Amino acid sequence: MDVRKRMDELIALINTYNQAYYQEHKSLISDHAFDLLLNELIQLEAENPLFALPDSPTQRVGGSITKTFQSVTHQFPMLSLGNTYNEKDLRDFDERVQKGLEGEPYEYICELKFDGVALSFWFENGILQKGVTRGDGTRGDDITNNVKTIRSLPLKINSKNLPQSFELRGEGYMPLSSFESLNEEKSAKGEPPLANPRNAASGTFKMQDSAEVARRKMECFIYSFLSNDNPFQTHSESLEYFKEAGFPISQTWKKCSTIDEILSYIDFWADRRNELPLNTDGIVIKINDFSQQERLGFTAKSPRWAIAFKYPSEIAHTSLESISYQVGRTGNVTPVANLKPVYLAGTMVKRASVHNANEMDRLDLHEGDWVFVEKGGEIIPKITGVDLQKRKDGALKFQFPQNCPDCGSELIRLEGEANHYCPNDTKCPPQQKGKLEHFIQRKALNIENIGSETIELFYSLGLVRNPADLYDLKAENLVGLEGFQQKSIQNILSSIEKSKQIPFRQVLFGLGIRHVGATIAEKLVQVFHSLEKLKEASFEQLVEVPEIGERIAQSLIDYFGNEDNIKLLERLQEAKLQFEEEIKEIVYESKALEGKSFVISGVFKNFERDDLKSKIISNGGKVLSSISSKLDFLVAGENMGPAKLEKAQSLNIKIINEDEFLSLIS
Repeated sequence: MDVRKRMDELIALINTYNQAYYQEHKSLISDHAFDLLLNELIQLEAENPLFALPDSPTQRVGGSITKTFQSVTHQFPMLSLGNTYNEKDLRDFDERVQKGLEGEPYEYICELKFDGVALSFWFENGILQKGVTRGDGTRGDDITNNVKTIRSLPLKINSKNLPQSFELRGEGYMPLSSFESLNEEKSAKGEPPLANPRNAASGTFKMQDSAEVARRKMECFIYSFLSNDNPFQTHSESLEYFKEAGFPISQTWKKCSTIDEILSYIDFWADRRNELPLNTDGIVIKINDFSQQERLGFTAKSPRWAIAFKYPSEIAHTSLESISYQVGRTGNVTPVANLKPVYLAGTMVKRASVHNANEMDRLDLHEGDWVFVEKGGEIIPKITGVDLQKRKDGALKFQFPQNCPDCGSELIRLEGEANHYCPNDTKCPPQQKGKLEHFIQRKALNIENIGSETIELFYSLGLVRNPADLYDLKAENLVGLEGFQQKSIQNILSSIEKSKQIPFRQVLFGLGIRHVGATIAEKLVQVFHSLEKLKEASFEQLVEVPEIGERIAQSLIDYFGNEDNIKLLERLQEAKLQFEEEIKEIVYESKALEGKSFVISGVFKNFERDDLKSKIISNGGKVLSSISSKLDFLVAGENMGPAKLEKAQSLNIKIINEDEFLSLIS
């Protein structure tokens, strides 16, 4: 038998049956006969590993064990969408789009917003290379082995008309049927049921055993295409292309030309969405044309060309049993309502945030009150009102405490601020633990292999009370601790050592100075370059920095005026953390390309693609990823995509080669 030929035959047959079953809803073969073919292929691959292919359908059954998920940087940031709950916000959004496009005609695509896990699928030469979680939007976890178990997701596509590298994004979800079956199994075993399909999907995709992931029959819907070389003019064109190619595209999307059409779409799905095989929580509205998306651009957190409409939240009615007070890492004290458990929007709700003393007064909460609870954005429970008819006579009103519930320090409330906070930031236990968790996170020192449970353990044992203590840890401190083996100890110490190379901007953010977020930290480092210069800066010098107001400036002055903080910084400097950094700013060579836009395609003699982009920007130009009628130049290298060339010619875009580009800036 020609083993290679037989394996190819099996792969072709299995892919054909999978395509018919998952995309066309046709069963061309019995389950038993299908399993026989798949088992034969599994056996042949085991006996002939050199012939096994990365896109083989045997990847669907799982079997690999992943002890830790590698963190990877997204090729394109996975931003969140702005949310709205009413018609007025939608009309305001439409007005902003109209203004941004200067009256040019446009249309929207409306899609259901599925309630699962945002995933990114990376393809190279038509073959799936990586499946990545959203993470913090900048970095996510590589869960490729688990993603390959999604049977409706092709692992390979004919890439003739596609870029060499591209990314698809979609929503991974657990079908309601799978969720119900899983909970039936758990009930039969006496185990607590899973709370809701979204949480179940999130937990499943992060499982270490891909065979168990495969058993849970996870699914996905693709909703976005991204690439530096975009062959599509519109979002709808990409959806139709990938649907034809066999990818799971929900056919619930629709083109809409006006807000009134969008409102009709929203109304159409208000009740019908409950008939779908998965949960949804709203509608996503996007500009259809990719070049118009690019012109509208992004804010720091979300695209200006898209918005999410959320359907009204469910409301529950339950009793308020008590209020407790949580102290955050910056000392903010947040009241939390402890409720009689009530089922709401797919989960059992026991607690709800009351935010601050002002909100407590606004709600006028009394002991034993019955309250109305809903989920903001169907995620975070909040109290929206009190059922006064059920209030007991003589019930005492809840009073916000004057002292910290953890360390007893007198609480402070600054003028103009809604929150009370505990000033004992170096000795208050929840603040210390919160600062440690903040310090180790990805955007800060990125110390992997340590999580909140490990921080809690280290703190309770007195091993670590502040960030500098982490750098004093030695293997002998951890030997004998429950769950700590030689390998895990080495991983922790290695991660701590590696963090000494993290740039100053992230170290400054990681210190957890009140009001100093990641963006503010970067602004400060751009101006002061080192910790010493920042410490010496006056209030007046600080407020001169863009985006640094009086509140942030005073917070920095207070931080550096605290003796405990200075001792901490000295210890971190002794540990050799990075406290100096020169952040490169764009150095403009000329204004030769000012007001001109460029798309780059192909391979060049004198430039790598990123170098050519930098050259355009440093001479005042703008680099776009897709071709539109307002584009000025297409810079064409060797082996450029035929689709881009054809589109540029049809729109009479000026096409220039590398030498002609250089002449523009000389």
